[in-house]
Amino acid sequence: MYWVTPRHLAGDDDALAERVGDTLAGLGWRMWPTARHTLLYVSPDGLCGAEWILAAYPFELGGLPVAWQLSARPHPTSVMPEWNAYFTTGVPYEALADLLMEIDSHKTPDVGFEGPETVLNALCARGWIRDVDRPRTTAVDPGFSSSVSLEMLPPLIEDADPRPDLVGWQAWAEPVPGVPYLWCASFSASVPHGLVAAFASSLASPVPVPRRTVPESAEGRLTVVRRS
Repeated sequence: MYWVTPRHLAGDDDALAERVGDTLAGLGWRMWPTARHTLLYVSPDGLCGAEWILAAYPFELGGLPVAWQLSARPHPTSVMPEWNAYFTTGVPYEALADLLMEIDSHKTPDVGFEGPETVLNALCARGWIRDVDRPRTTAVDPGFSSSVSLEMLPPLIEDADPRPDLVGWQAWAEPVPGVPYLWCASFSASVPHGLVAAFASSLASPVPVPRRTVPESAEGRLTVVRRS
């Protein structure tokens, strides 16, 4: 077992389904398999959902298959989710787990009135830096291998707000320029900034994470703090 840093380049150790599933089970979310060979988890109040959708292979972000889709509804009987968030394989499961715990702690899925600065401040507090050209919408890690940015939404990102040209938070890691992305994440326009900030803060945490395997593309940029 290796304890490595930075977290945003550590990958998912091929355990993204299991680790996030354990987090959801610990929070008391119910789970059942679907006809699409996915695993659907629903929060105790019925307002939030998390679905492991890798087997259904719905679409890609940055050339990577989407693995988890999170959603929230204003009422348990609502047909359309208020917002959605999507995460590909390779995303550090600690960041996704911390986001889910933040979602679970909210009494309603749309609680919070924070602005975009909340996300950027959370990253800067962890040592990330604002992009010189877009300081009000983008922050990057000190090694310039990962970015969190408020951007036009990619195709197929669903949101209850029907207006065109919406923006939402996008995040990705590219260990070496020109190589495939390590992971990507996309938050639809209505995701509260406070929830994105929880994900971003965990993503940028300096605390080492345990891994049995590390991404080949990030090997030269990861620091092994200790072995066990």
